[in-house]
This record gives sequence, C-alpha cells and structure tokens, in this order.
Amino acid sequence: MNILIIGGGGREHSLAWAIAKSPLADKLYCAPGNAGMESLAERVRLDIADHGAVIGFCREKDIGYVVIGPEAPLVAGLADDLDKAGIESFGPGKAAAQLEGSKAFTKELCDRHNIPTAAYGRFDRLAPAADYVRRMGAPIVIKADGLAAGKGVTVAMSEAEAMAALEEIFAGRFGAAGAEVVIEEFLDGEEASFFALVDGRHVLALATAQDHKRVGDGDTGPNTGGMGAYSPAPVMSDEMCRRTLAEIVQPTVDGMAKEGIPYRGVLYAGLMIGAEGPKLIEYNVRFGDPECQVLMMRLKSDILELMLAASRGTLDQVSALWRDEVALTVVMAAAGYPGDYEKGSRILGLEAAENEAVTVFHAGTERRAGDIVASGGRVLNVTARGTNVEEARARAYAAIDRIDWPQGFCRRDIGWRALDREKTA
Repeated sequence: MNILIIGGGGREHSLAWAIAKSPLADKLYCAPGNAGMESLAERVRLDIADHGAVIGFCREKDIGYVVIGPEAPLVAGLADDLDKAGIESFGPGKAAAQLEGSKAFTKELCDRHNIPTAAYGRFDRLAPAADYVRRMGAPIVIKADGLAAGKGVTVAMSEAEAMAALEEIFAGRFGAAGAEVVIEEFLDGEEASFFALVDGRHVLALATAQDHKRVGDGDTGPNTGGMGAYSPAPVMSDEMCRRTLAEIVQPTVDGMAKEGIPYRGVLYAGLMIGAEGPKLIEYNVRFGDPECQVLMMRLKSDILELMLAASRGTLDQVSALWRDEVALTVVMAAAGYPGDYEKGSRILGLEAAENEAVTVFHAGTERRAGDIVASGGRVLNVTARGTNVEEARARAYAAIDRIDWPQGFCRRDIGWRALDREKTA
C-alpha cells in the first residue's frame, strides 16, 4: 500500500526508516518530512492543517494508510476527518486525543477510574492559582493545560519560581494552551516512559525508555523537547511494567471505552517511579521524540503490521519482538536552543557517522544547494545500539565526533542513570 507520513521531525524519520522495511509498504510520502527522509519517502508540499488538502492528496496518490506523527494534527481531529473520507490512519480521534490535548481532561479521567497520579488543582485565573501555590508550598509543578510544544511545564523548586511560571502562562505566553493551568504536587522518584499500542480494547505493551528533558549536562537548565533517550529503562522492571499495565494503562483504555471514547493508536505514559510504585505524570497520544528513535532501533517486528492491527482492532492477534540490545540516542541541537537559535548552518560528515550500529535520524534539516543545513532547534538524533548502555553510548558519541557542525551542541551525559546502574550491578 502507499503510505503518507505526517510530520517532519526525528520521530517521523525513524518511523519512515522502520516502515520502509515492511513488505506491506509500497510508495512512501511524507509531509513535510526533512532532508534525511528524502532517501526513504517522497516529500510533498502539503498544509497538514488543511484536512481537505490532505484528503485530496490521499485520493490523488491512492494512499492506503496515513501515519500521523505529531500531536497537533491528532488534537485537531485529522484522524476523524480521514476516517469520514474512508482513509485508514494511525492515531486517535479528536475526543481521545484530549489525553494529551488537555491535562485537566486526563487528571479528571484518573479521578473517575482510580488511576494513580499526582494530586492537583485546575484554575483559569491567576489569583486562585497563586493562592493554591501558597497553600501547597514548593516544590510544585505548573502546567499549561493545552499543547505547548513540550515547553508548558515548570517544575518549580520555590514559590517564587511557581509564581513567575503562573504569571507567564496567564500573560499569554502559550496562547489558548494557557487559558487554564493544572498545578500538581511534586512527585519524588525516577521518571520513565512506557509505550503501548491500543486498538480500542486490546493493549499491546511495547518497550520502555527514559529521556533527558533538561538542556544541560547533569540535568541542568531549562526543559526542552528532549536532549536524548535510551531503551529499555532499567527502572522499569518486569514487575513495574506489569503494575503500569494493570494500574494505569489498562484502566485508562477500559475507562475511555466505557465513556464512549475508544482509544486507538500508540499511548505513551510518562511515569514517576517512586516508593509506592508507578504514578502517571502525563499521557501523550503519539510516539515520543526522541524515544521513538530508540524504540525503532530495537524493534524486530514489522511496525506497519503492528500499526494496522491497532487501527483495525486486531492487536490480540499480533506480538512485538525486540532486540536484546540497548539503544541510545543523543540529540544535536542548534546553539541557543531551547531559546533563540540561528538556522541555515551547514552540517558535514553525516555519512561518516553512520555504520551498522549507528543511524542518524534527522529532526530539523533541509537541503540547500546540495548541502544539509540546520532548519530547527533539535536538528539530529544520533542513535546507536550496543550490548549495554556503555557500549551504545560510546558508539553514539564516537559518531557525533565525526560530524562537522561547529554551530551544534549536545549533552555529553545521556544515559547517566542507566550507566550508574550498570556500574553498581
């Protein structure tokens, strides 16, 4: 079948890389894609916010399946409109995508179905929100309710920091996404990511991962969309995975179905693993970025077959097989990210960086006059496999050292938690 991949980041490049291996896949298209995807898929100029244009393109090119990568088109209802047009797609409809589109929606769902998560309050005005912070004290977590490109969350270690975050949100920094805020208790523990495919009823657990949100070594500096990740996450033991499925993911899927909002697609649970076990921090309704990159490097099964089963309600008839190896990815970002950064700098040495164990997924690149240039904040995902974290990390950083891009930077400590565990095991 012909397939259209919506999106142009590292997540979509890794999905295209995996889907292209499937015997079920014929011609691949991507909108908008990036320079790294050009060897796998034909890039098309398409306004993905114009659902009619997407549907028209699908009919013109006989697209049999649309893989929706980012959250914004899902929250906007692209999957619903494709379904109405008789075009099969991967990803939840608009109502189910509220799991990511509204943090308040998710918190209230957790309340109704006894899903463990942080205590919270929700507010649409600054004064009562500030009163709540003063009453609860710090540390405390401030979240813009809607989609804010991964930048709407502040883990405030002081009341002053919390107040500044509230003032910024209500002053309009995140637009409509900040019309409401959710304020949560601070959870102690170790963060991890758990991924599962869902077909409305059945759940197929995928793999775990752990990412690094802060921009600087030692988990310092502001939050970003992610500076690196690895899979599996050592903190997610077999028992912790079992509890996550039984206490968080399955009750969510059952609750959504019971309420008439069946969930189909990939469900990404951001977790805090503490003394009491797993608690839900947030849901995402798409693969993580850069977590998707390490998952695709480890997956042995046909990802397209698994996606189709999620779309068609047949997940109970398939299984996912994984490499025993660890996969680790390091994000190379443009200098200045996550603040202001320049675009257009030339990147050399990409071919020399890749080998059988290392793949460079592009996240923000374009091709200009034959050169690969940076076009975004997060630009490259240098992803490696190894027998353990130490080997995968060494391979990733060796590859980075072969890339000639003076205007780029990366963290040099990706995987430090897992590496500490390996050394003390």
